[in-house]
Amino acid sequence: MMVKQEIMDFAREFSLPVNTIEKDYVLGWLLAGIANDTELFEKWIFKGGTCLKKCYFETYRFSEDLDYTLTDVNHIDEKFLTDRFKNIGKWIYEAIGIEIIEDTIRFEIYQNNDGKTTVEGRLNYVGPLQRRNNPYRIKLDLTAEEILVLPPVLQNVHHPYSDIPSDKIKVFCYNFSEVFAEKVRALSERARPRDLYDVIHLYNHMSGEKPAVIFDVLKKKCKYKAIPLPTMKLMAKHPKLHELESEWDNMLSHQVPMLPPKEQFWQELSKMFAWLHG
Repeated sequence: MMVKQEIMDFAREFSLPVNTIEKDYVLGWLLAGIANDTELFEKWIFKGGTCLKKCYFETYRFSEDLDYTLTDVNHIDEKFLTDRFKNIGKWIYEAIGIEIIEDTIRFEIYQNNDGKTTVEGRLNYVGPLQRRNNPYRIKLDLTAEEILVLPPVLQNVHHPYSDIPSDKIKVFCYNFSEVFAEKVRALSERARPRDLYDVIHLYNHMSGEKPAVIFDVLKKKCKYKAIPLPTMKLMAKHPKLHELESEWDNMLSHQVPMLPPKEQFWQELSKMFAWLHG
C-alpha cells in the first residue's frame, strides 16, 4: 500500500481533501479486485462518473462510487455478492494491504421508481490514512435491467499512484458514446449537479464522436425507460432545477478544484442540445 505522504502530496497538488484522494486510490484497487474475479470480469460493465475519471479522462472530476450494468441476472443475489466481495477484499489486502472491513459489506436488493430491480452495495475500508475508528465508505450501484446499445470496450484504468500493477488494471466499460447518452438521460431524469457537469465536460471534450450515433443510443435508452427525449425546453421546466442550483457547490466542490459556477454549464447545455438534435 502506498504511504500516507503520497496521498497528502496528491491532495496538495489538486487542492482537494485528503479523503477524496484516498478514496480515488482505493477505488482503483477495488476495480482491480473486481476485474481479477473471473466470474465478474466480462459480465460487469463499468459505467458512470467514476468510469469517466478512471477510463476516459485522467483530469476529470473525482468520483465516489462504482456503477455497473450486469449482463448476468443471476449475479443479483445478496449471498452471491457478499461472498464475492469478501473474496475480493481478501485479494486486495493480500495484494496491497488495503483492508475492506468484512462485516461492513452489505448489499440491498430493491425495486427502483421504474419498478426495476437494483442493488445498492456498501463497504467500508481502511486505506493509507488509517482511519480505523471512522472508516470511509464506498457505494456500489448495480443493475441487470439496463439496455446496452453498443458493445462494451476493454479499457485501462487510470491509477496515477506508485503501486499500480505492472500489467495495469483493465476493465470492460461502456463505449464513450453510450456513456454520453447515458449521462444525458440521467440529467433529464435526476437533474443532479454532477450530471450537468458530466454532460458539458463530455460535450467539450469530444474527439470525433458523431452526434447521430449518440442521439440514436439516447433514443433507445429513453424508449426502454419510457421517458421523453430530453430537450432544453424540458430541462428549463425540470421540477428539480432548484435543487440543482442550490446543491452545485455542495455536491461538486470536494471533487473539482476551482469549480466553475453552475451558470457557465447551463449556458453550454443549450449548445449541447442543439448539437445533439442536429
